[in-house]
Amino acid sequence: MNLKNMKNTIRWVRRNRKLIMYLTVIGLVAILASCLETGQTALLAAAATIIPGRAGGKHVVDGPLTTDLTREASPSLLLNEIDQQITKIRPMSTPIDQISRFAGAKHAGSMIVDYYNVDTKPTMTTLAQDYDEVAPEAGAAPKARIKTHNNDIFDESDTILVQGVSGYAPDGVTETADELVLYVTARDDDGVVVMAINGKTLGGVQGCVPSIPEDTTLIRMGRAASELDVQSPQFEALPQKAQNYCQIFKMQVEQSTLQKLANKEVNWTMTDQEEAAIYDMRLGMEKSFLFGVKNRLWNPDKKENILFTGGIWHQAGKTFPYSPDSFNGDTVVDIMREAFTGNAGSKRKILLGGSRLIGLFSRLDYTRVISAGESVSKWGIDFTELRSKFGTLYLLLSEIFDECGMPDNGLVIDPEYIQKYSHIPFSAESLNLKASGMRNTDALVMSEASCLVLRYPKAHMRIVVR
Repeated sequence: MNLKNMKNTIRWVRRNRKLIMYLTVIGLVAILASCLETGQTALLAAAATIIPGRAGGKHVVDGPLTTDLTREASPSLLLNEIDQQITKIRPMSTPIDQISRFAGAKHAGSMIVDYYNVDTKPTMTTLAQDYDEVAPEAGAAPKARIKTHNNDIFDESDTILVQGVSGYAPDGVTETADELVLYVTARDDDGVVVMAINGKTLGGVQGCVPSIPEDTTLIRMGRAASELDVQSPQFEALPQKAQNYCQIFKMQVEQSTLQKLANKEVNWTMTDQEEAAIYDMRLGMEKSFLFGVKNRLWNPDKKENILFTGGIWHQAGKTFPYSPDSFNGDTVVDIMREAFTGNAGSKRKILLGGSRLIGLFSRLDYTRVISAGESVSKWGIDFTELRSKFGTLYLLLSEIFDECGMPDNGLVIDPEYIQKYSHIPFSAESLNLKASGMRNTDALVMSEASCLVLRYPKAHMRIVVR
């Protein structure tokens, strides 16, 4: 090479040094990939072979791309499609499973899930026995001792609203429209010691507690401290431990090689079978998530324990009984009131019901107080919106209730407080039954080990026939 050609070469290298570096890196990657892939080729059919590509990919030569080749070369390709498809297969039929999948599942490191719930302190109770008004002794404070069915919910300085019992004007003689309000001065094993804020005059002593009949509702209200009070009775809340089991759900699909090759009048493929199997699997999971019974059973044939998950129907903290013969607008108001009050839950909840219960809702003439809105799409499901002053219910027919013999019942759930735990996330795995010498079939098994829990039981409510 003469001097002139050498100078031209140096100038060309300087102008194209980035291209040269890029080609060098590509070559090194291709060499490394070839080293890693050595000996990894697979012969799945007489005329088809998988070979490694230059940059780590895989290619099919001497034959068409088949399902078997795809699963061998890229095992996650078809399986990911199934996992994404599961939330699209008839979601209206499995609303609980659908909502839990959209909300996401927490990974459980064990098949047994322990979790904690924190409840609210009760705010009401009833009088355990009649209280007969008594005039205090001369010089004594107008105190009274009442006995309730749950004395422990009251503390010193609490105020109590006595429902249905009239209070009195300052003169202690004239009844007013206001209900009687009591002030707690002490609590012991014998009952609750109270004074009346708007009480009655007895024996010339003002502010006495008037007679209160048994079973009168007592509602705990706010505390009232004096000017010199620095402290107040303590308030402690301890979480309560609960437990559920993850259940292993499985479904297997098989198709023989001859059936796959046979001419068909309609295009019925392995994918169609997988879709039908997923739907059937979801229906079974929906019933278990709703009405399953938590237990551990020893199988003497398999010599191992089988875990069964507990359904959320049994976990709900409230029950609302109703009579179908007297179901009207007032019943709906009572359902809404019970569902949205006393639990600090969200103001948008879901009501899943059997066909007869939904039929009762459908026959009502709604007013401005309770109004039926347009259909609302959430979590991939179409609900009917039912609005009230208490909150909004998303109404949906669940044929699972009919299939389980409960067409008159329903379940109000708060989607903010439903949690799914998954020990084994939903997955699909190909079984090579041909290579194992078992059967000449294509086989796919779908699995999931999971459970549902209600994190705040009082925010959920069963609706049952009285």
